[in-house]
Amino acid sequence: MNELTRSPGAVATDRSKARTAIRAGVLAYFVDQFDIYLPILALAPATVYFQSKGISASAAALLDAFVFASTLIARPLGAAIFGHFADTKGRRKSTLVAVAGFGIATALIAVLPGYAEIGFASAGSLIALRFIGGIFLGGEYSTAVPLAMEWSPRSRRGLVSGLITCTSPGSYALAGALTLLLLSVMPSAGVDSAYVQWGWRIPFAIGALLSLVLFRSYLKEVDEPRTTRTRRGSPLLLLLRGRHRAALLQIFVLMTGTWLATNAGIAVLPGLLSSHVGLSSAQVSIAMMIASAVVAVCYPLFGMLSQRIGRRRFFLGYGVAVVVIGAPSYVLAMSVSAMGPVILACCLVVVFTIGTFGPIAAYLTERFPSEVRASGYGVGYSLALILPAFYAVYLNGLGAVLPAHLTPVVLVVVGGVLISTGALLGPETRHVVMEQEHTATVERGHE
Repeated sequence: MNELTRSPGAVATDRSKARTAIRAGVLAYFVDQFDIYLPILALAPATVYFQSKGISASAAALLDAFVFASTLIARPLGAAIFGHFADTKGRRKSTLVAVAGFGIATALIAVLPGYAEIGFASAGSLIALRFIGGIFLGGEYSTAVPLAMEWSPRSRRGLVSGLITCTSPGSYALAGALTLLLLSVMPSAGVDSAYVQWGWRIPFAIGALLSLVLFRSYLKEVDEPRTTRTRRGSPLLLLLRGRHRAALLQIFVLMTGTWLATNAGIAVLPGLLSSHVGLSSAQVSIAMMIASAVVAVCYPLFGMLSQRIGRRRFFLGYGVAVVVIGAPSYVLAMSVSAMGPVILACCLVVVFTIGTFGPIAAYLTERFPSEVRASGYGVGYSLALILPAFYAVYLNGLGAVLPAHLTPVVLVVVGGVLISTGALLGPETRHVVMEQEHTATVERGHE
């Protein structure tokens, strides 16, 4: 049945549900990405709040790494748990539980006492809550994004994907701007300063409020997908041992390359702009916020491009662009000092390291049939986080043979190669039918 044979009322209802699901998917992804950047941006100036006064620099760096990595390690677990329930019990209910859990964990972080009050339990509680929040967030985007894509018109899935994922650089820019604003109105020097004592709590409280808005959206409006699901056992087992294992491995290759390039462009670049190029903290923030704004505009454009030429062709070409444009731009960013050239180089680096995410929501959703779609999306997206999460170890090893400021270029090149390789191993997916399927129908021809 299509829109020509259905009643106008039914068509209008479906369109309304589609708009609601897409809006909720955009907000869900924004909330997720906002949470990722909180430790990097908002908490970084206040980490002494959770540390003893005599802590060594290496121990402090290790603690900061645990805070950041704990949520990344937990996300594949959350994706597996909530993806299972989303595929077997329904997307909406699973999303509600995931969103509520994340909101509670984030709210608890916002009221944590410091080392002066409870000693080492303060840092332990922070890491534990980030881990628990990561489980719920892994479940949130594993359910919310596939639901939004399932309700999207097939001809516009690339655009919708870009609109959803462009909230990632948008959330980075917002978190960075909020942190700068707070630091400009309150001091951050010393454990007794206003920002260290309570200023950092404001962004976490905002994250908790955003989860409440998202919860209300799903509670009142978002419907179940218009797909049918067959029950053939555990979705996770079907992914790991069943006929969908090859698809999961292919996505793992592509997403590992994506996260490697992303870490080099987002996590490593700002520090090098400060330590090697010599920019001030304000200049680094300005350069990265401008680059984030530029790539946010590129995401929908990349999504539409993938809709026109095909997802497979897009990722093949983008992986090549990461190597031939992203890597040299990184070298350029390390070689100039004037703000104009630095900003230009940063824009090129960011566009050609994290731009992969433009069509990624559409591609990962299309890649798996409805029986394992939420599990496939969530596990494929999250599992690939683990190896790239140890980028600091790789950079340290590369530092033995390369100047430290050029070691991230290797990660960019490897990331680009893996993106193209992952695309080459997979089929074209833009014509997959998700509206009335039992299993995904993939276009076999490489257009």
